[in-house]
Amino acid sequence: MTLDPYTAHTAPKIVAGAATADSVRNLETLDALGETEAATVLTGHGPTWREGAAQAARARAAGPS
Repeated sequence: MTLDPYTAHTAPKIVAGAATADSVRNLETLDALGETEAATVLTGHGPTWREGAAQAARARAAGPS
């Protein structure tokens, strides 16, 4: 997501574990996204991310909100 509803942070973030049904699958999907060369990422929460999928996938290192 690019808008954390809990903190109002507006950069790529991983949704809190309590807000997702399958955290492992969520992280696997983020890894797959990061391997693409997509320039634009449309997230379920927040504005369109236009700095590339690889950059968005770096949210994994920051951990969940």
